Amino acid sequence: MSQIDTLFARAKFADGSLNDIAVSNGRIASISSAGSERPAATETIDLGGTLVVPGFVEGHIHLDTSFYGDAWKPHKPYTNGFNVHERVAFQAQNMAEAAPMDVRARNQLELCLAHGSTRMRSHVMVDGSVGLKSFETILAVREAYKDVIDIQLVAFPQSGILKSPGTPDLLDQAVAMGADLIGGVDPASLDRDVEKHLDVVFGVAGRRGVDVDIHLHDPGMLGIFEIEQIAARTRALSMAGHVAISHAYALGGVPDDVVKRTADTLAAAGIAIMTNAPGSRPFPPVGLLRQTGVTVFGGNDNIRDSWWPYGDGDMLRRANMIGYRSGFNTDDDLAIAFDMVTYAGAKALGLNDYGLRAGAKADFVTLNAEHVPEAVVAVPTGRSVFRSGKLVARDGRLIRL
Repeated sequence: MSQIDTLFARAKFADGSLNDIAVSNGRIASISSAGSERPAATETIDLGGTLVVPGFVEGHIHLDTSFYGDAWKPHKPYTNGFNVHERVAFQAQNMAEAAPMDVRARNQLELCLAHGSTRMRSHVMVDGSVGLKSFETILAVREAYKDVIDIQLVAFPQSGILKSPGTPDLLDQAVAMGADLIGGVDPASLDRDVEKHLDVVFGVAGRRGVDVDIHLHDPGMLGIFEIEQIAARTRALSMAGHVAISHAYALGGVPDDVVKRTADTLAAAGIAIMTNAPGSRPFPPVGLLRQTGVTVFGGNDNIRDSWWPYGDGDMLRRANMIGYRSGFNTDDDLAIAFDMVTYAGAKALGLNDYGLRAGAKADFVTLNAEHVPEAVVAVPTGRSVFRSGKLVARDGRLIRL
């Protein structure tokens, strides 16, 4: 065995067992039952039976549009119900008056990290309205924080692809510059041409060898039709496990037989679904989707931005919200909500070095709870966050390394 840098002794795992976690070069070298012979280590930290869980996975956020830490921005209500076009216009007005993007992005990123998120997927605007400016800014922020958090960036055409001149080329350029995924948004209602919109998205994905994550707000059978078209592309290009649909509101607003049929389609295509259980809107039935074999994961989405004033960057609280809105009450149900912000999120994001196991990156969080179900309902404070075996946050505050 290689030299052990740190031995974390007496860590309670989700199954109730007490274990010693040996960390070497930022990764978990071994896990052994507490009380067994311990390997020699440069440092030993006794966790005293505290519950230890993997770092949270923030599966969907927008680092470029949050106003967290900036002056309060009063929410501008919709004039006639939910409307993406109108909300994007409000967002442009607010951002023109906001603090510099890199400052706001750092504020939000540090908020998430302090609560325990060590992996993140952020969508960043790339379209004819902003060009590559926002992406370049967030790319620099990612580089500055690469030692404390892993961030996947999605080139996100917030203003549409076809209706926003130059966007197809900009999306391709963003991937060439370092975007990990190509995004899309409401091909039918925003661009009014599902096939051409998906031609661009999957075309870039195919040329550049990146994954896909598409925002889909469209309701009812229109949204179901779009899901079916995305699934068809995914199967045709053998991209199972490399495509996600974020929000998928339609799944929460159609008859049960349609939901079941669509769930079968999603499972067969290997498409993951992200939900943040938003406000008063319908959202995908988590339990049914998971029973069908669909990977369902969570994200905070917007935090104090032009879409709504809520959000605290805490994925454990998001698990609580998802569980509450889903009617999850049993311990098994609560474990599902927790899984959505940990292991299911890691699966959706393709993280092969995640978890409490030998060989994984030593990212974990201590929680003041007896077990996972209690953690989900209580959302305890007083956490310690470890990244690559190093303490990076405690009690909701980032520790400067």
